[in-house]
Amino acid sequence: MLKIGLTGGIGSGKTTIAKVFELLNVPVYYADAVSKRLYHTNKELMESMKKHFGEDIYTGDQINRQKLAAIVFNDAQKLQLLNKLVHPLTIKDAQQWMEQQTAPYVIKEAALLFESGSVAGLDYVIGISTPKHLRIKRVMDRDGVSREEVLARMNKQIDEGIKMRLCDFIIENNEQKLVIPQILELHKTLLSLTNK
Repeated sequence: MLKIGLTGGIGSGKTTIAKVFELLNVPVYYADAVSKRLYHTNKELMESMKKHFGEDIYTGDQINRQKLAAIVFNDAQKLQLLNKLVHPLTIKDAQQWMEQQTAPYVIKEAALLFESGSVAGLDYVIGISTPKHLRIKRVMDRDGVSREEVLARMNKQIDEGIKMRLCDFIIENNEQKLVIPQILELHKTLLSLTNK
């Protein structure tokens, strides 16, 4: 079984493209969704979060995501600390999940695939290339945040050009090239690689 990473900058369309792979019966691990779940299910993480970000980072067992974002996107050391707390747990969870799968290949969808070191153990990486102006608009519409907030988040990620050069395959999500045919072609390629 091949282990495939799927990555791209914020607003690139990772989740939408991952859902298309799911329609092709490819199991997909959503790292961001799992990390959100771990914030309120992993007791050790909850205690560490309260210790480092303040007791009021939680309301009951629910993390205040807006408050956390305001902290980490304005303080590089706090962002680094958050990643140090969450990424090892997500990486371990993903490895366990992958071991249980039986499909010819699986996909791990993660924005910070390279930044977190979770690219280790993957056979190939798919990058989603999307123009910056589209990404900004999508995130502003999706999250209801300002252009400045989106740019601050983007600045915390590896530059898209660098990220795409690290990938084995690229899907262009630019409103000029149809995405579905690219996914179908890549699906065929990945299936053929599982037979080698």
